[in-house]
Amino acid sequence: MNKVVLVGAGGKMGCRLTDNLKDSKYAVSYLEVSEAGLSRMAERGISASRPEEVVPDADMVIFAVPDVAIRAVTANLVPMMRSGAIGITLDPAAPLAGHLFAREDISYFASHPSHPSVFNWEPEEKAHYDYFGGIAARQAIVCALIQGPEEVYLAGEELAKTIYSPVTVSHRITIEQMGILEPALSETFGAAVVSVLKEGVDRVVELGVPKQAAYDFFLGHINIELALLFGQLPGGQFSDAALKAIEIGKPLIFKENWKDVFEPESVKKQILAIT
Repeated sequence: MNKVVLVGAGGKMGCRLTDNLKDSKYAVSYLEVSEAGLSRMAERGISASRPEEVVPDADMVIFAVPDVAIRAVTANLVPMMRSGAIGITLDPAAPLAGHLFAREDISYFASHPSHPSVFNWEPEEKAHYDYFGGIAARQAIVCALIQGPEEVYLAGEELAKTIYSPVTVSHRITIEQMGILEPALSETFGAAVVSVLKEGVDRVVELGVPKQAAYDFFLGHINIELALLFGQLPGGQFSDAALKAIEIGKPLIFKENWKDVFEPESVKKQILAIT
């Protein structure tokens, strides 16, 4: 299973994958249609192939395209794939929305990076500032077999470890669980909360606190609070005063039903909205 076609090779995500695939053990062909993407590929010393020349012979086809384009792209390319080949998506939204072209004689696999943890210790500067991952910083990944025989999972996971390298651990989950992690946990909930954190700091600055003082004070406190809550300081705990402040803050900031964002119907609505 070493013949790979990367669709969208010149896109934002595609370029990251291209960089990790071009010197790997895989025999890779690259597909791209945009002029900007083709230009980025040229900068990397690679050129685009014709779909009809490479897709029918591929063992695995990676769809590194936006969620809103998956339906059209798979409808065009999946009929070209050989029986037994694997289609790989980099996000759970399109599969859960039913946007993958239906073929019972091929397999589908999904994988997504967790991105480097805030608790990573990276001794080299290149890794330290690799916030996205896939360049030098270590990260975990999640993988799911959507359809196909069990041996497909191992082949998909091995490829996922290459495109997201360096990988510390690969977590096997279901595609439904991946949808809870993204968009529900990481974006609908997490990104919303983090954006409000930034708005809170901005408000403090508006009230007259020097910007750098606010940033230093808040980011330092975020660091210790995350460490306490996520088990990085065994035995550590919030002070009584901090616990009282949390008790005051939660009902002022959050709706009582905020956890409904993780319920199946809510996750489904989120997925349909972004696809």
